[in-house]
Amino acid sequence: MSDQHTASRPSTAEELRHQLADRLLADGKIRTSAVEAAMRTVPRELFVPGVPLTTAYADDIVSIKTDEAGTSISAASQPRIVAMMLEQLKVEPGHRVLELGAGTGYNAALLAHLTGPAGRVVTIDVDDDLVRGARANLAQAGVTGVDVVLGDGRLGHPSEAPFDRITATVGAFEVPRAWLDQLNPAGRLLVPVRLAGAVSRTVPFVSDGHGGWVGDGSEMAGFMPLRDPGTTPAASSAIDLTGTGAATLQPNRDNLHATDPAALTGVLNTRHTTVPTGVFVGRQESFEQLYLWLACRLANPPMWLRSSKDAVPGLPAQTMATAAGGSLAHLGYHLTEDGGDRFELDFHGYGPGGADLAAQLAAEAALWDHRFRNHPATIAIPAMVPTADPDRGRFVLARPTTPMTVTWNTEDHR
Repeated sequence: MSDQHTASRPSTAEELRHQLADRLLADGKIRTSAVEAAMRTVPRELFVPGVPLTTAYADDIVSIKTDEAGTSISAASQPRIVAMMLEQLKVEPGHRVLELGAGTGYNAALLAHLTGPAGRVVTIDVDDDLVRGARANLAQAGVTGVDVVLGDGRLGHPSEAPFDRITATVGAFEVPRAWLDQLNPAGRLLVPVRLAGAVSRTVPFVSDGHGGWVGDGSEMAGFMPLRDPGTTPAASSAIDLTGTGAATLQPNRDNLHATDPAALTGVLNTRHTTVPTGVFVGRQESFEQLYLWLACRLANPPMWLRSSKDAVPGLPAQTMATAAGGSLAHLGYHLTEDGGDRFELDFHGYGPGGADLAAQLAAEAALWDHRFRNHPATIAIPAMVPTADPDRGRFVLARPTTPMTVTWNTEDHR
């Protein structure tokens, strides 16, 4: 009786916290004992009050604020992304840390655990209600050494600069100059950068020793965009590709010049062409490096295409796509017939120019596979912007004040 009762009782917050940490450790998102201790110690449930414990400790986002249409405009990030970014940031005891995007205060609490009593954390948010909520959550959790500030995160916090670590929990199309200026020369700046279209990566920038900043690796992750005080994100501009809402394309600002909603509405109802690529991937292999390549190569960079189950035969629930006029092509894959555990990538084209668009994308995938797939790509903010050389894997991403480069480190660029 006693054993049955124990087996059926709800898990406690502490048990769920350890179970979550165990999963993140097994998945490789937690890599150091310091981040592991923080994730096992800080009570996430106190930062998302009002939700069930199982929701608080699920490996998923928890929305904490919506706009008038019910669209989430602030959320507690997915724990695996939180852990991944803490590992990228490499916080040490005694560090002074600036966080852009306070949200619930949970990440600031983790940062405070990592910096220890000799450190200091300042976290900034643009919304007064979020600032008040983060302060209350931190107080409830008994966290000290954190100052929650109301302000425009783009400006940083100059009164307490320089910082040893600066981290943004909001997406940025351009890295604000203020963040770079307020970083200790030996410091580390972690930013979720939207590079082109929907392709976004968290990049830890460090000094290159020549007045610029270079990424120490990068990971795929997307965040709600940095926004001005007193504003909310623009309403969704998703394009209905079937006429029923079963499949939608989400253009970004840099897609709008080449993405015509009227021409694309219902395009997935047209006949389509499938173009194989000759590029093979393992069952658990990510497509993120191919996404990055296409983001740099395409005039209309990749966008997220999302669909409900069985919306269109063979269409993945989520994939990348691009458009040209009234035509669209998206990435797909099929299991090989050799009995192995691998897939061949292909592109599916729709609309009058869909076959040509799919063929163009297949050629790009084959080029990436042949010349660049086995070489890492470095994202940088150089002091002197080099000349782009796309055929050799060097790209310059235009920005108003801080252009970035993406360079595949082949023999050409060593």
